[in-house]
Amino acid sequence: MAFQNIPKIKVGIVAVSRDCFPASLAENRRKALIAAYQKKYDAADIYECPVTIIESETDMVKALEDVKKNGCNALCVYLGNFGPEISETLLAKHFDGPKMFCAAAEESQKDLMDGRGDAYCGMLNASYNLALRNIRAYIPDYPVGDADECADMIHEFLPIARVVDGLANLKIISFGPRPQNFLACNAPIKQLYNLGVEIEEESELDLFESYQKHEGDKRIADVAKDMAAEMGYEAGKEPAMLPKLAQYELTLLDWVEEHKGYRKYVALTTKCWPAFQDMFKFVPCYVNSRLMRQGIPVSCEVDIYGTLSEYIGLCISEQEVTLLDINNSVPHDMYDASIKGKFDYNFTDTFMGFHCGNTCSSRINNPHLSFQRIMARTHPQDWCDGTIEGDIKAGEITFYRLQSTADSVLRAYAAQGEVLPVATQSFGGIGVFAIKEMGRFYRYWLIGKNFPHHGAVMFGHYGKALYEALKYIGVEPTEIGYNQPASLPYVDENPFK
Repeated sequence: MAFQNIPKIKVGIVAVSRDCFPASLAENRRKALIAAYQKKYDAADIYECPVTIIESETDMVKALEDVKKNGCNALCVYLGNFGPEISETLLAKHFDGPKMFCAAAEESQKDLMDGRGDAYCGMLNASYNLALRNIRAYIPDYPVGDADECADMIHEFLPIARVVDGLANLKIISFGPRPQNFLACNAPIKQLYNLGVEIEEESELDLFESYQKHEGDKRIADVAKDMAAEMGYEAGKEPAMLPKLAQYELTLLDWVEEHKGYRKYVALTTKCWPAFQDMFKFVPCYVNSRLMRQGIPVSCEVDIYGTLSEYIGLCISEQEVTLLDINNSVPHDMYDASIKGKFDYNFTDTFMGFHCGNTCSSRINNPHLSFQRIMARTHPQDWCDGTIEGDIKAGEITFYRLQSTADSVLRAYAAQGEVLPVATQSFGGIGVFAIKEMGRFYRYWLIGKNFPHHGAVMFGHYGKALYEALKYIGVEPTEIGYNQPASLPYVDENPFK
């Protein structure tokens, strides 16, 4: 699915050459790299800069102007030979966007005289100069390769670049303070600014006023019809709530367009209870799921870092994501009957991920609209209509979150696992999740590092790209947790247990 609310990356590939090495070596290797990429991937992802930089800073300026003129919003500095450490890192310094470095491997034992490029050595000097200039750049795990291997490196850079460019152009719009007793969703905004994210904080009253002004909007009927089609309702049998939900959806979409300002991309977060039901007379969960289908994350309970996390996952996976509570344990009898002996997971590897109904219909088995049971315990049931319910589809997932601590330290986690094909026998958008060593991860990273109960979910294994993106945007590796194997204890884990 092509989302309009995330960047489309075009990587300018600039081959660099040190003046005491043949420039033709870098040029020919660049051409081979371009051909390899175009053969394996979408040619629109890249642009071949014809300028080969030697040690001249003026040549660096020419290359910079060329990639900008040709619409590149990401940069690959390709060391075709040893490379000019000053000019190549100045290029990275002055390029305003995500950048990566990789280098050419030697081609053959038959050509190690005039055909040797020494880029393996040049990468060391490049990394040293990047550090001297305080420049962040992505360097692959093993950044030296032949044309095919470097093409793969550039392709793996794309999701990282989408995150970096996306956050630099993102505005998060929030409505209302957190609900009472939700201090866990605290959101120190200093780190948002450090990440390049803009924040607009509005009140629930502003949102309600805008919603009322949309009453009678001529577009409501078409949106309600689209909702009915999505949920499979026959004509004449649509729930009475659909026009209200359609009115709310239009309210949010119009707010995004009117308030994005100079930003290209927007994510939202709302205070969805308890006053929401009192005033709107429905719950917003289903509408939140529909905006995600359009590439606009909307997190619950004014979880600003929750919607930021969702946006990061959207940029990485280019698929819908969701935000769930790390919610409840799997009952022992369910584990014994449906998991034990059938899947390679211990009891403590399992848990249920749940939210009232914000997961996209495409990710749910037998999706249907219902009322929100938790809210209905304190409100009239017909004020709580608007959730989309069903068990989350089985498959691979990445559970993750980026959070600022109360003292403004960026901290994150990522764990790959799966949703099991096990009936939850419960309500909401919910699934039985399994992550290796989840019990220890839950105790020694999620609890031990004071994470809130909300976690974002990408539908697939994207841990590698996520980890690199988190490092690039400034999260210290020591502050990125993962589900460590039993052989690798956490820092505060008791070794004698």
